[in-house]
Amino acid sequence: MIVGDLIRMFARHRVAANLLMAMMILAGVIGLQKLNVQFFPNFALDSVSVSTIWTGASAEDIETGITIPLEQRLRSIDQLKEMASSSAPGVSGITLEFHEGTNMILALDDVKKQVDDFTNLPGDAETPRVTPIIRYEPVARLLISGPEKLSELRVLARQFERELLDRGIDKIEIPGLPEESIYIEVEAEQLQRLGIGFDELAQKIGDASQDLPAGLIGENDGTRELRSKNQRRTPLEFQNLNIISDNTTRIDLGDIAGIEQRTKTGSPYITIGEKSAVVLELRRSENGDSLESAEILQQWLDETRPKLPPNIEIEVFNARWELIKDRIMLLVKNGGGGLALVLLILYLFLSARVAFWVAVGIPVSFMATLGVLYLLGGSINMISLFALIMALGIIVDDAIVVGEDAQAHYEMGEDPLMASQGGAQRML
Repeated sequence: MIVGDLIRMFARHRVAANLLMAMMILAGVIGLQKLNVQFFPNFALDSVSVSTIWTGASAEDIETGITIPLEQRLRSIDQLKEMASSSAPGVSGITLEFHEGTNMILALDDVKKQVDDFTNLPGDAETPRVTPIIRYEPVARLLISGPEKLSELRVLARQFERELLDRGIDKIEIPGLPEESIYIEVEAEQLQRLGIGFDELAQKIGDASQDLPAGLIGENDGTRELRSKNQRRTPLEFQNLNIISDNTTRIDLGDIAGIEQRTKTGSPYITIGEKSAVVLELRRSENGDSLESAEILQQWLDETRPKLPPNIEIEVFNARWELIKDRIMLLVKNGGGGLALVLLILYLFLSARVAFWVAVGIPVSFMATLGVLYLLGGSINMISLFALIMALGIIVDDAIVVGEDAQAHYEMGEDPLMASQGGAQRML
C-alpha cells in the first residue's frame, strides 16, 4: 500500500519525480568522488599486538621474564579468543585475537590496563607497546633485477622504498631481502693483553647498538657476531668505536678486531637466472585507494626508468589494481551495452519518448546505488562490482518490461497516467 502510494505520488507530481532524479544523480556523483577503490571490502581485524624490547637479553630470558608473565595477565581479558606469542633475542611479541563483534576500543583499553599494571618487568626492558593490528592490502609488486651484487640492489631497493613512501604509498615490504649482520672477530689474546673481558667488550658494543641485543658468538677463537639496527650501523662506525682512552693512548674497536658486514647465513634471497633480484611489495591502508596508489606507482616508474643504469630492470607483477580496473570496465561495457539494447528494443517497438525515459532509469539507478553505498561506508571493490554487474541485468529487464506494459495499456485506451502507474505497480 505504501509503495503504491509513493508510485502514485511521483506519477502525479512531475516536479517531485524530477527532483528525486536530480538528487539520485547528485548522490551518485558525490559517491564516485568519495568512494575508495580497492580489491576487497574493508573488514576489521579483531587483534591486538603487545611487543616489548629488552636489549641484550637471550630468547630464554625474554620468555621467562616477559612473555610468560604477560601471557598469564592477559588471559583474563574478556572476549579473548586466542593468544599467540614469540620470544626472540631482545624482543617479545604477543598477539591477542578477540571474538568477532568485540568492541575493539574497549578491548584495546583492557589490554593496555593489564600491561600497565604489570610490575614485574625487568629493569632494562622498555615499556611494552600495545597496538591494534592494521590490515594492509597488496596493490602491486616490483621486481628489481640486475647483475650487480645484492648489496648494490639493496641500496637501490631502500632508495626506491623511500621515494614511493614520500609520494603517498601507505606501506612497502621487501620480502626475500637477506638480513645482514655485522661480524666482529676478536682474538682472545688481544683482549687479555689489554685487560678487557668479553663481557666488558660486549657491553661497550651493546651501548652503541640499542635496537637489538649485542652478543658475542664463537668458542675458543674469540669470534663473535653482532647485529645493529640503530645508532652505529656500518663497519666503519664500529671501527671508530672507542674501547680504551687515556692521556696517551686511544684504542678503537677497529684496532683490535676484524669487522665485516655480511649476509646472515641461511637468509633467503631471490635470483632470476644468474641475476640478483629484490622484490618490493606495495600495500595500501584501509583508507587508501588502489587506483590512486597505481597512479602514484605509474608516475614514479615513468620518472625512474629513464634514469636507471642499462643493466637494472624494474618489472611490475601481481598488479591487483588491474583486476579492479578490468572489473570496472566490464561494468561500464555491460552497462553501455544494456543501455543501447534497451534504447534499440524500445525504439523499435515503442515510442521514442518511452524508450528515452526508460533508458534514463538505468544510469540513474546506478548513481543512486553509489550514493547509498557511500553513505553506508562501502567501497568500490571486487564484490560490490560483481553485485552491480548482476543487478545490471535485472534493471535492464525490469526497464523493458515496465515500459512495454505501460505502452500496451496506453494503446488499449487506458489513461497515460494510469497506464504508467499501473505498469510500475504490476512489476512490484
